[in-house]
Amino acid sequence: MPEGKVENATAKALQKSNVSRYIQLASLFRQRIEVGEWAIGTQIPTVKELAEQCGVATMTIRQALNILEGEGLIERLRAKGTFVIERPKRDLWCEVKTDWSGMLIARDNATIEIKGDERGVQLPRRESEIGTPAASYRHLRRRHSRDGVAFLLGDIYVDERLLSAIPEDAYARVTAMRLIADLPGQSIEDAVQIVTISSADLETASELNISLGDPVAKVQRIAVNQDGDIILLADGTYRGDMMKISVKLR
Repeated sequence: MPEGKVENATAKALQKSNVSRYIQLASLFRQRIEVGEWAIGTQIPTVKELAEQCGVATMTIRQALNILEGEGLIERLRAKGTFVIERPKRDLWCEVKTDWSGMLIARDNATIEIKGDERGVQLPRRESEIGTPAASYRHLRRRHSRDGVAFLLGDIYVDERLLSAIPEDAYARVTAMRLIADLPGQSIEDAVQIVTISSADLETASELNISLGDPVAKVQRIAVNQDGDIILLADGTYRGDMMKISVKLR
């Protein structure tokens, strides 16, 4: 596509989106670094040139570059220009398994922080109609991190009738499905996992330290016992740049 058409397409895309323009541009510029269009060690276009290319004010470009500078991707040198010094990290820290055994395995070196805990709540909206909701649930919000970097924000809902059988320390130690996998008198007769690709809202962006509108994967897991009751529902939001989905075919 000719350069002029690329610039026009970029400007139109920015106008159509509800996400702040400087955040959109930060994502665009980050992608240019990631794919090598802006290689490490090279000087990027000036603020004025970028503003003309993208059809925005120079202040908007500066705001976008501030984000990249804060991430350690670029360096501004007085009287010399702005240079790329690092590529975005794309470590796939979290592999979302699709088989039952994989869902029970905790991530290596991951820590779980309890962000909220409430009792007597109702089940939230489900993506699948399997099972019958229990009368009330314990709801915990958990944030999973590795090496100090958060990669998963999760909400788990556990049937309150089962709480006495679950060690309290387990909530900050094991995966959601592991909480109910081996409870006495309970067998998992049905379970589903639904994955939806979405974008980060304000709360998610803040908790996972990503930009508003960045890609995320929303994963909902539901476990149903031998009586047809939903004993656990887990909603997880994963950073899109730190996860992959693994499907076991055989």
